[in-house]
Amino acid sequence: MRYQYQTKGTCSKLIEFSVEDGILSDVKYTGGCNGNLKGIGKLVEGMKIEDVIEKLEGIRCGMKPTSCPDQLAKALKAVLEKNGEQ
Repeated sequence: MRYQYQTKGTCSKLIEFSVEDGILSDVKYTGGCNGNLKGIGKLVEGMKIEDVIEKLEGIRCGMKPTSCPDQLAKALKAVLEKNGEQ
């Protein structure tokens, strides 16, 4: 299933991604640091969403309380909550 997540507190404004059978794919950010965010998308491709959350949750960007990777973790947690898995 394809999802969209409006980010909060980061340079990126939107994250789009797919989840099938708990596996993350096709992560695309709108806005933010293009090269870095493409890299994150490639690194998490094919991972279980719980593993992505564990690795990315809580990462900060400078003095901000969140980051683009942290926002992806929040998006994935929202998917789990929506599906009653957490």
